[in-house]
Amino acid sequence: MLMMEELNQTPRPEPFDVIVIGAGAAGLMAAGTAARSGKRVLLLEKMEKSGRKVRISGKGRCNVTNARPPEEFMEHVRANRAFLTQAFAEFNNRATIRFFERQGVKLDIERGERVFPHSGKAWDIANALLEYCVDNGVKIRYETPVTEILTVSGRIFGVRYRNKHGFERKEECRQVILATGGVSYPATGSTGDGYAFAADLGHTIEELRPSLTPLRSSHAQMPYLHGLLLRNVRATLCFDGEAVREEFGEIGFSERGIEGAVALRLSRDAVDALIDGRSVKLVLDLKPALDAETLRERIAREIAELGPTELFAELLRRLVPKQLVLPLANELDIHSKVYLSKLTDVQIDRLIKTLKGLTFPVSDYAPFEYAVTTAGGVRCDEVNPYTMESLKIKGLYLAGEVLDLDADTGGYNLQIAFSTGRLAGLLKQ
Repeated sequence: MLMMEELNQTPRPEPFDVIVIGAGAAGLMAAGTAARSGKRVLLLEKMEKSGRKVRISGKGRCNVTNARPPEEFMEHVRANRAFLTQAFAEFNNRATIRFFERQGVKLDIERGERVFPHSGKAWDIANALLEYCVDNGVKIRYETPVTEILTVSGRIFGVRYRNKHGFERKEECRQVILATGGVSYPATGSTGDGYAFAADLGHTIEELRPSLTPLRSSHAQMPYLHGLLLRNVRATLCFDGEAVREEFGEIGFSERGIEGAVALRLSRDAVDALIDGRSVKLVLDLKPALDAETLRERIAREIAELGPTELFAELLRRLVPKQLVLPLANELDIHSKVYLSKLTDVQIDRLIKTLKGLTFPVSDYAPFEYAVTTAGGVRCDEVNPYTMESLKIKGLYLAGEVLDLDADTGGYNLQIAFSTGRLAGLLKQ
C-alpha cells in the first residue's frame, strides 16, 4: 500500500539556482552563461518573445559591437568607465565577435570599426542569443512579468511573478540577475521596472534621461529639412556660447529632430546641459575641408563658370545638397532668384560664414521613445565591479542598461550589455 502511494505522488521539481529577469541582450547572455556552468536557470520575460530591442537595433541590422582596440573602445564609454573595466576585460569586444561566430553568425567589420551580422539581419543576433540559452538548458517563461524580488535578512530568496494566465506565483532561488534594460524604446518592454525593483531593495537610482536621442531645434528652417542627410560635416556643440565638443561625420534631419551618428553622440552632453538650464547650440561646418579663404576662391570660380546672369540658387546647388538650397537662401536673407552679378561682397562674406557655421539653437531633445539608450540608472558604486553582485543585497546581480552605464553610438552599448551580462552570469561570490 505504501509503495502504491509513493508511485502516485508527483515529484516536486527541483528549485532553480538562479532567476534572470529580462530576456534582452544582457539577460540572455547572463542566463546562457549561468546555465552553461551547470546552474538551473529560469529566465522570466514579460514580453511575448526575447531580444525585442536587439531585433530592431541598428535600424534592423544590429551593430553588435565595435572592433576598436580596448583602450580606444573604452574612450567611447561615457559614464562609469572605470567600473566597466573588469567586465570588459572578462568578456571584451573580441570575445563577443568569437562568441557569435561560434554560434554560427558570420560578422562583418564596417566603417568606424562597427561590427554587423553579414546577413544584415538583427534577428540573427537575437536568435543566436536565444539558442545559446536553449542549448544550455535555460527554462524560459514569456509573458511573465515579475512583480517583486523577495529577500530575507538582506539575501535573495526568490521572486514573485504573474504568469500568462494572470495568476500570482512565487519561485524560490538563491540568486537573481536583474537585466530589465532601461526606459528607451518602451514598446520593446523597456519600461524601467528594474529601477523600481532596485530602489525597493535599497539601491540609489541616478537621474534617468535619454541618451543618443535626436535634438530638437527652434530654427525657422527645420520644417523644410526633414529627410536631409549631410555627410562629412563637422559639428560643434556649444554651451552658453562656448565650444565644448566636436564631432565629424553624418547629420540627418527628421520630424524627430536633428539626428544621425554625429548628433546622437553629441546628444549625451546636450541633454545634460539642457536639464541644467544652459543655452545649447549646434554649429555645423558644411565645408570642413576648406578654410574660409579657400572657400572664397571656390565660390569665385563657381560664379565665374556660371556667369553673371545665372541665379543665386544655381551657385548654392554647386555648394550644398539640393534640399538645402532654399532653406540656406532664406537663412542668408538672399532671394534664390537674384542674379549672381547682383551679389555684394557682404553677401558673399555672409555665405562663407554660414557655410562654415550654420547654427541651430537646441531647444529640447526627443523623449525616451526615440532614444537609443538610457543615461542614469543604478549607481555603480553600489555594485561589485568584479562580480556584478549588489553590495546591498546578497545574491542580487545586475547587468546591462539597468546600471548607470552608457556609451556612444557605434556598437558600444550592446557590448556593455554583453560584458556585464557575461560577468553577472558567472555568479562569482
